[in-house]
Amino acid sequence: MDEQSFMTLYWQDPHRALGHAREHTPVREVTFETGPTWLVTRYADVRAGLADPRLAKDYRAALPAEERAAAPPGLPAPMSHMLTSLDPPDHTRLRGLVAQAFTVRRVAELRPRVEAIARDLLAGLPSGEPVDLVADYAIPLPMEVICALIGVPELDREDFAHWSTVLIDECPEPELIRASAQLADYLGGLVALRREEPDDALLSGLIEASDGGERLSDLEIVAMAMLLLMAGHETTAVFVTNSVRALLSDPAARQRLKPDTAPELIEELLRWVSPALNASLRFATEDLEIGGVAIPRGASVTLSTGAANRDPDRFAAPDGLDPDRETAGHVAFGHGIHRCLGAALVRLEAEVALTALFGRFPDLRAAAAEEELTFRRSVHVHAPRKFPVVLGPPSPGG
Repeated sequence: MDEQSFMTLYWQDPHRALGHAREHTPVREVTFETGPTWLVTRYADVRAGLADPRLAKDYRAALPAEERAAAPPGLPAPMSHMLTSLDPPDHTRLRGLVAQAFTVRRVAELRPRVEAIARDLLAGLPSGEPVDLVADYAIPLPMEVICALIGVPELDREDFAHWSTVLIDECPEPELIRASAQLADYLGGLVALRREEPDDALLSGLIEASDGGERLSDLEIVAMAMLLLMAGHETTAVFVTNSVRALLSDPAARQRLKPDTAPELIEELLRWVSPALNASLRFATEDLEIGGVAIPRGASVTLSTGAANRDPDRFAAPDGLDPDRETAGHVAFGHGIHRCLGAALVRLEAEVALTALFGRFPDLRAAAAEEELTFRRSVHVHAPRKFPVVLGPPSPGG
C-alpha cells in the first residue's frame, strides 16, 4: 500500500490501516501533520521501543553534541517541560516529585466524587430523545474530575475543555500556539494564587512536593497541569465513548459491568480500544535497527500502541473483544519509565462512567449508524465528534 492510500485509510479506519502495516510493512515511513516519521506497529518492537533509551523524547538529544546547547526546544514552553517531552535525568527528577502529589491514595479518594459526577450528569439527560454522549457525558465527566483534581474553579472549565481539544486535534499551528499560551497563562495565574492560598487539590500538592529541598518550578507545575488536562481528560473521554460503542454491540460483555468483573472488562477494553493510538514522538539518538529496518540518527519514531495491542503474535484473535482474555502486558498506558502516571485515574473514571451509564439506562442504543458518524482528525485518538444515543427508560435501581 503506497503512502497516500495508507494515510487515506488511516484517517478513515486507523485500526485497519495499522493492521495492514503490521502485517506487510511493520516499520514504515509515513507523513503525519507533524512531519515524516517511522511508524512501528508490531507488539515486540513497540514494547522494546518504549523502553529503549536510544529513543529520546527531546529531539535535541539526537543532535550532535556541539549543536544541542543552541537548539531551541521542539515545543513552546511549558509544553517542552512536560514529562512526555523529557529524558533522564530531568524526567527522573520531575516524575519523582510529581509522584509525591499524584498518589494512589489521592486517586482512590476520588471515587465518591467521580460517582457523584456521573449520577448528576445522567440525571440531567432526557431519556426519550437523542442525546450526544460525547458532549453530554464522555467529555464533561473526566473534565469535572480533572478540574477537581487540579483545583480549577468551576466557572473556568468550559475554557479548559476548548484548550485541551485544540491541543490534541490536528489544528492549524497558530491556533495551537494561541491555545497553548492561553492555557499556560491561566495555569500560571492559578499556581500564583495557590502559593498564597493553598488548598487540598493537586496544584497545591505539586507546589509542596520536594526532594532534598528541591522543588518544582512554576513552569514545571504548569507543564504538569497541562499534561494532566490533555492526557487525563481527552483520552479518557475518547476511551469512554469508544467503549460504549463497543459494548452496544456486545450484550454479554455489558453483563461484566459489576464490581467483581468490571476491572477485567476495563483492561480488555483498554487493549481493544487503545485510548491513544500512538505514543508521543521519540527520536533516534544513534543509528539503530527496529524490526530489521535501519533507522538513522535523528529520525522521528512513532510507536503505535494501538497496533501493538492488536498484534496476533501477542494476543489471540486480537480484533475481537474478549473479557476473559489474559490482558497482562498490553501497552495502552505505555511501558518503561514513561508509562502513564495517570493510569489508575483512567481506570477509575472508565469503570464508574460505564457502570453508571448502563446501570441507569440498560436499554441504551445508538441513534445513528456507524457510517453516519464523523470522526476527529487526530494522530493520537480516533473517536466520533458526536455520538447520538437514545438512553431509554431509566432502571428503577440504576
